[in-house]
Amino acid sequence: MDKSMPRTPSTVDQAALYEAALEGLELQKQRLEEQIRLVRSLIGGKKPRAAAPAAVVAEAPSATAKQKAGRKPRRKRNLSPEARKRIAEAQKKRWAAFRKDTDA
Repeated sequence: MDKSMPRTPSTVDQAALYEAALEGLELQKQRLEEQIRLVRSLIGGKKPRAAAPAAVVAEAPSATAKQKAGRKPRRKRNLSPEARKRIAEAQKKRWAAFRKDTDA
């Protein structure tokens, strides 16, 4: 430190500064958690979980929330009878092989 320059008392209230920093970090945390949920839902094919209520003042809706609001709900996929039959036969074959291995 240079001793030739006198120190002036800080005019910023430290508590208010820490509160503002904490609020900014909470907002960043909310945005990151939303993005993590979105990526997890894309990876795992699971629906994103509902967000916990925020302790900080809510911000404006994000771009992804606006996009989701305008979409139509997904249609349920239907399997053909032939596909169901193939799946059932493959599953029976796997179970037969499993039972054969465990019985021996």
